[in-house]
Amino acid sequence: MKALVFGGTSEGRALAEWLLGKGIPALVSVATDYGGELLPDGVERHVGRLSGSEMRSLMRSGGFDIVVDATHPYASAATETIAAASAAEGLEYVRLLRGGDERGEWLSARDAAEAAEMLLDMPGRVLLTTGSKELAAFAPLAGRACPRVLPSMASLEKCLSLGFPAKDIICMQGPFTREMNEAMIRQYGIDILVTKLTGSAGGFSEKVEAARSCGCRLLVIERPTHESGLALGEVERLLEERWNS
Repeated sequence: MKALVFGGTSEGRALAEWLLGKGIPALVSVATDYGGELLPDGVERHVGRLSGSEMRSLMRSGGFDIVVDATHPYASAATETIAAASAAEGLEYVRLLRGGDERGEWLSARDAAEAAEMLLDMPGRVLLTTGSKELAAFAPLAGRACPRVLPSMASLEKCLSLGFPAKDIICMQGPFTREMNEAMIRQYGIDILVTKLTGSAGGFSEKVEAARSCGCRLLVIERPTHESGLALGEVERLLEERWNS
């Protein structure tokens, strides 16, 4: 049995480390060089974004028996492509779900575009903790918004190209503690914190607690879909059963 894992998330890295420890053959596919650097040493990896046809080619050539989709919960297009490629190649497909359907008292937006539109009518400085992928939607807020992105040249260059001043760009690897979030809120004079419903793996509760502690408004971009799948421990048990069968 050999597994193909589409990762790039903390859950994907945890699964990769578990597979390595169990001696279960696996290839972990990540979209970026930075994602590859974060994988545990010794993990077989593929680095680079793949189209649907490229995914199918990889699945055919790698001798895989099962595909695990451990991509980000907001990467709905990637999930659809991986599921379709797996079905086309006749491979078992498993969606690894991130926990965290928290609900609370905060402002909600359907997507980044709606969040940006709402922020235009909300005075004050903004901390964007939604990553660089959809940062273009927030470009009109450059000058009063601080994007917090991964410490990669691609992320930094994207922020600068969209007009965000260098003094407002925070390049750091999370997740962050409540205390670290509080420090950033105070340091940058933040009035509104924008985040996604990322669950514990994405440090969601630490952001909520920090915002409340600092008297900061919270704007949450909801997840695009309600998915079915398995938690990390359930995926590990399934893979171990397949390996031992």
